[in-house]
Amino acid sequence: MMISTPPKTSLSWGKALALVALSLVLGGCGIRQIASDGSLLGLVTPYRIDIVQGNAITREQIALVKPGMSRAQVREILGTPLLADPFHAERWDYLFTIRRPGTEPQRRSIVALFEGDVLKKLEMPEGQLPTENEFVAAIDPVKRKIEPRVLELTEAQRKALPVPARKDNPTEAPTGATRTYPPLEQR
Repeated sequence: MMISTPPKTSLSWGKALALVALSLVLGGCGIRQIASDGSLLGLVTPYRIDIVQGNAITREQIALVKPGMSRAQVREILGTPLLADPFHAERWDYLFTIRRPGTEPQRRSIVALFEGDVLKKLEMPEGQLPTENEFVAAIDPVKRKIEPRVLELTEAQRKALPVPARKDNPTEAPTGATRTYPPLEQR
């Protein structure tokens, strides 16, 4: 049986020296120029993920919350609080932070104070909460113009809708395939 060995290749000193020089030039001998935006030599930027934490609460949601509501009603509108401390059971903290490349970091804080099971008041800094459209525009890196959506018809639009057809005999039995089933028990 004959064992074959791979052919030996010889690397000349000139090629080896050129390879070492090239690696030193590309490696920069441990010195890297990092730009102020975190990119390497201003060409390569690392991927950074969006970090979103908490509840994104808008002015429209806050307008629905009124003192005197139960905890369940507040949770239904604002969502589950980020902080519900068992040592401070009368306080719920709704926090929201978002950090994404190309936009300014955002942080909002809302505190719901309860007396028993009833909402006493909401605490938040004035002018802190955006509308839904302002929130979407603030996190949109492309900065597209967002048209507000109309959720209700005007009275003129309601009158312009066709009147549904009425059935003359609403007690009429439905028609279609009928099935028969065998008895469940054999006697």
